[in-house]
Amino acid sequence: MAETFGISKYPDADRIISQLDHLIKQPIYTIRQDKLQDYVENYFNRKCLKSKAMIEEAREIIPGGVQHNLAFNYPFPLVITKAEGAYLYDLDGNKYYDFLQAGGPTVLGSNPTSVRTKVIELLNECGPSTGLFHEYEYKLAKLISQHIKSVDMFRMLGSGTEACMGAIRVARLATKKKHILKMGGAYHGWSDQLAYGLRVPGSKWTQANGVPRNCFKYTQEFFPNDLNDLEKKLRRNQLRGGTAAVMIEPVGPESGTRPLHYEFNKGVEALCRKYGALLIFDEVVTAFRIGMSGAQGYYGVSPDLTVFGKVVAGGYPSAGGLGGKKEYMKYLGAGLDGAAKHKKALVGGTMAANPLSCVAGYYTLCEIDRTNATQKAGLFADQLVAGLQRLIEKYKLPFVAFNQGSICHLETVGTMHYSINWSKPWQIPAVLKATSERKKEMEHMGAAYMAEGIVTLAGSRLYTSAAYEDSMLPDILDRFDRVFQNVAIKA
Repeated sequence: MAETFGISKYPDADRIISQLDHLIKQPIYTIRQDKLQDYVENYFNRKCLKSKAMIEEAREIIPGGVQHNLAFNYPFPLVITKAEGAYLYDLDGNKYYDFLQAGGPTVLGSNPTSVRTKVIELLNECGPSTGLFHEYEYKLAKLISQHIKSVDMFRMLGSGTEACMGAIRVARLATKKKHILKMGGAYHGWSDQLAYGLRVPGSKWTQANGVPRNCFKYTQEFFPNDLNDLEKKLRRNQLRGGTAAVMIEPVGPESGTRPLHYEFNKGVEALCRKYGALLIFDEVVTAFRIGMSGAQGYYGVSPDLTVFGKVVAGGYPSAGGLGGKKEYMKYLGAGLDGAAKHKKALVGGTMAANPLSCVAGYYTLCEIDRTNATQKAGLFADQLVAGLQRLIEKYKLPFVAFNQGSICHLETVGTMHYSINWSKPWQIPAVLKATSERKKEMEHMGAAYMAEGIVTLAGSRLYTSAAYEDSMLPDILDRFDRVFQNVAIKA
């Protein structure tokens, strides 16, 4: 039986990019200041008092009051106490539609009973970690290898960031080259060498506070959708020892915020073969959300290494892994394996591949496959985006809504659509100022959505899951409507 994917119709990248180009040339459209204050006073300061009090206390012992960036929301983070299917519930008892979906891993919806039951059984029998081998390490690795053709072997790690680090080390050992080319604007975790060209193509080291600039000696970026730019840099690197790997998010940087042409991935693959560089697909978001064979199955590409995260542990901790072709994965042999034949990449992680994460990941992937969850989530996303586009037209707003399957984008200010051209350095301060100002208004829009009972990722990205039902859609769109009708040009 042919595989079904979460993308029912590939988005028109040129049309979307043109719309985003237009968006960032417009004045900022955002929630009216008086309405924002109304949300703060009458929702956050009245209906979220327990969250507010706890965050004020937390700020005394946790920098910023939260432990990770996803949890920050204007005017203060909410304390979530329950996650179930398509909904979240906060400490004050308020209920929300969950389009954050923990940053993307919960394709089935939050806390599905089918997976939770298996986790509880595991905890009762074994506990979360022993430090030794568990049968579900093998079962999960085998399942991933069965579904994703390019993955002959798989090694579980603690996070997507760790997996990206490991991929770079393997590529350098396998090719005996040093340079890494990554797509500008893409996020591959927060390790020193890959904290380059973050969010805004061309931004180089400007977003990497705390990282010495010499850490980027062998890291470069190329512009999304520009094969000529990539080949120029691959050719130049030939004169400096060659390129070890090209690393990309297959739907585009920042989970497709700047969408790629359908043929682009195949073009990148061809250039990697031509110049002897490994192709690394970062499928932290896309693997098992686009389809059981990943984005690479959808695009018909065979990367040498694939980075996994998010769903690979079913929304449980230690969600990371690296898979690939046997000739390269041999550099990740654990213990005494391969020590006499070749050098091994420096990779560790005491809690990697713990029984809890592996059993959760295994049963999550089985359930996604059994229920065709990727397609269900994608079809709901299609309807959601179509509804948002109708609202955008209704209120004559310059906003841009599009999706790649269940990864949805609602761009109201276009913060990450800017790019930096270093041949025109006098423009750089203006770009950085504009992105900072627009990021603030993106947070304000996110607060408005939250007050209407909708949780998003930073006010601009939404993930759907198989837990969403068509009957929920009218209510969801009514809530967006109440926000959009109070949008105006920023004074």
